[in-house]
Amino acid sequence: MLVHPARTSGAIHHRSVTPATLVVHSPLMSVGRVIRDMARHSMRAYYCPIAAGAVLAASAFMPWVSVGTQRFGGVPDLAGLWVLLCGILVVVLAVLSIVTRKNSRHPLLLVGLCAFGILFLAEQLMERSAVQQGWSTAQARAIVQGGPARATAEPTVAPGAYVGLAASTVIALFGLTVVFKRTPQIHASATDDDV
Repeated sequence: MLVHPARTSGAIHHRSVTPATLVVHSPLMSVGRVIRDMARHSMRAYYCPIAAGAVLAASAFMPWVSVGTQRFGGVPDLAGLWVLLCGILVVVLAVLSIVTRKNSRHPLLLVGLCAFGILFLAEQLMERSAVQQGWSTAQARAIVQGGPARATAEPTVAPGAYVGLAASTVIALFGLTVVFKRTPQIHASATDDDV
């Protein structure tokens, strides 16, 4: 048994330190406490749009359409910048909802729908422009070489489009949950109060 001196108003008192009274503070204990607090937070549902917003922002750096070895889409394009902005906005709105404990599902619904529309339309336009660019390149080579034009490679949807569309769908569905409210269930009692 260890003896620990404690000073109270000038006098030294010895108190015994046992394993039960010994408190050890380690970084792992504080990390565990943070995780427990996060799991018990009243706005913990907003962790879902934070993760989906981060994935949406990451999809802005991925290619959306690929034709052979060429890749199209992503941040250098204007649509990629808009998707990145939507992803950042989702994360900011969700963090503000957690901090202020205020509901921001309406704006999340709008941002999710905007991101989905931007991704879907940009992917469709990129496919069309890739087909036209491939066709004109094949025609130009055929004219220069003096032979028939070769068939061009078909554009395919790259993983960035799938990831972005899935993340924006999750965000929009999370925002759509504001429509479905919990209403109290009214139950009739079977007791006879006329007696």
